[in-house]
Formats: sequence, structure tokens, C-alpha cells
Amino acid sequence: MRVFITGGSGLIGRRMIGCLTDRGTECVVLSRRAAELRINPAMRGVEIIQGDPTVESGWDKAIDGCDAVVNLVGHNIFADRWTTDVKRKIRDSRVISTENVVAAMKRCVKPPGTLVSGSAIGYYGFHGDEELSEKDPCGTDFMASICKEWEEAARRAEGFGVRTAIVRTGVVLAKGEGALGVMTPIFRFLGGSPVGGGKSRFSPASGKQWFSWIHLDDIVGIFIHALDRGDASGPINGTAPVPVTNADFSRALTETLRRLAPTFGTSLLWPRYIPIGPPDFMMGLILGEVAQVIAKGQKVLPKRARELGYTFKFSQVEQALNNLFTPPVASTSREAGEKAAAGAPVAV
Repeated sequence: MRVFITGGSGLIGRRMIGCLTDRGTECVVLSRRAAELRINPAMRGVEIIQGDPTVESGWDKAIDGCDAVVNLVGHNIFADRWTTDVKRKIRDSRVISTENVVAAMKRCVKPPGTLVSGSAIGYYGFHGDEELSEKDPCGTDFMASICKEWEEAARRAEGFGVRTAIVRTGVVLAKGEGALGVMTPIFRFLGGSPVGGGKSRFSPASGKQWFSWIHLDDIVGIFIHALDRGDASGPINGTAPVPVTNADFSRALTETLRRLAPTFGTSLLWPRYIPIGPPDFMMGLILGEVAQVIAKGQKVLPKRARELGYTFKFSQVEQALNNLFTPPVASTSREAGEKAAAGAPVAV
């Protein structure tokens, strides 16, 4: 299989490329930083194409002859305060890029038969305790409107016979990156506390809102499952089957880091979980409009992924955090000798 990938230098893209190349899939990656990627050892054997998906240019020829396209491109919504220009960048990096990719697929002499495109659970807008599946309607806030446009752009590929699957990604858990990249240093040195869920903008945070998370390995697994399954089409929620509240997640992260405190060389005065957090208005002062993405939430369930037979590696948040933060166990001298004698590889 030969797969064309946009957004391959991002968190999900990097792990996906590794998984695909390990199984023998040829990857063609479009990047604005092609020279940087080409010298990355992790990209050895990957074809890197210079280009910007928001601009129609010669990069589109690389799609011709590929079996599938995985579209992951999108500006990080947490990278900057949401000014008018940043909002435009958040939209255009998703919508215009997807429009260009789909248009390029249509022009191919030998077009790909499959498109797996990214989206986000922001599609549903903010909700209370109700459980949301792929059949629930779109929300009306800024991110919901962008997700709607983004998905509509991808689904135009269905008009010329391309099987199109759209993965609505939740909060991805990966050590040192994404949400955990921001939260871990704070929780390590100041202790954990809930964010959002207060009765008003000025009330202390209770963390009662839902936090729909997913381990990095599972979101990559869902994308690849959608790529492989001929019956995977339409929206697929990329979230773990057991969502938690923001408070439960904050407590679980704090306790995981406390348990592993000796690993990090910290003292016995490791900060503990605090059951109340800063009011929403303070988050707004610090982060701007994007704070609402953190302070509000939705309870999203991966109904379609399970119908398609995807088996989650990490269903419980404690299990996921343990996997991410527990260091690999080094072999003892005796174990290493036994492995060497048996001809097995030795962990170092």
C-alpha cells in the first residue's frame, strides 16, 4: 500500500508514519518543512514532498497513484491566543487544505480509493452529561463550525467514488506533548487541580465537565483501522470508551506522578491533588478565548470504532497514564546474560 499523508510532522502523524512503515506501507509525506524532515532519522525510507496544502501547487502530483490519503493537517489551536488572524489560520489550515487535497485527488489519473481525514470532537460543541455518538448533531460555537466545514470538505471526495472516513479526535494523551506537555510540569511542582466546571465564571473550578481523552497509540490505531477496513466510512469518534470528568483526570494524573516521584528525583513534599481550581475568568485572562475548550467539555463515546471491531489498548485513564509515565524496566545482569545466551535482543 502507498499512502499520501498531510500533517505527518504532527503528534499523530509521526507515530502513524512509524507504525505504517514498520508494516511495510510506503508513506509519501507533504510538509512545509521538508528539508528538516528529510534529516530526521525517524523519517528514513519515507518520501518527503515540499509543499503547503493551503496552496495549490505541484505537490498534488504526488497523490496520483497512491492507494489512500490520510489528511491530518491543522494549526495547533493552543499555539496562540485566538486573534482574528489566528482564527483564520485555524480554519484555513483545516478547511482550505482539505479542499485542496480533495481537489487534487479528483484530478488524478489513478486516484486513491480511500480518504481518512481528521476532525475533532469539538464538532459536537459543549455539552453536559449526555452521551454523544457519531449520530449527534453539530454544535454552534467557533470550533464546531470549523469542524463542520472541515468534514464537508473531506466528504466531497465521496462524490467521485472515494471511501471517506472522518476521525473526530478527542484529547490525545502523549508523554511530554499535547495536553500532557502543558499539564505535567504544573502538576509536578504545584500539584493538580480541576479546571472548569464551576457554577459561574467567577466560581472555583470543580472539574465536573467531561473529559473525552484517548491514548496516542489508540488514536493512531483508529486511523489505521479506518484506513484498512473497507467498510469504514463517515464519522468515527476517536475517544477512549471510558471518558472521565476533568476532576477525575486531574486526580489520576496527580496520583500517577506522585507514585512515580522517586523516578523524577523529587522530594517527599510532592504536591497533592487540590479539589478546587481557578475560576473560568482567570483562565480566560491567561489563555483568552481558547480557555473555553479546556473549561467546558463533552462526553463522547467511540460507538462506531467499536462497531468496526477496533480493540482499545487503553480503556481506563489510569491504565493510559501508567503506560505513558512508567519507565521501561531494565534487564538485570542475570536476565541480560540469559537473553544473550538464548540469542534474544537485550534491552539497554
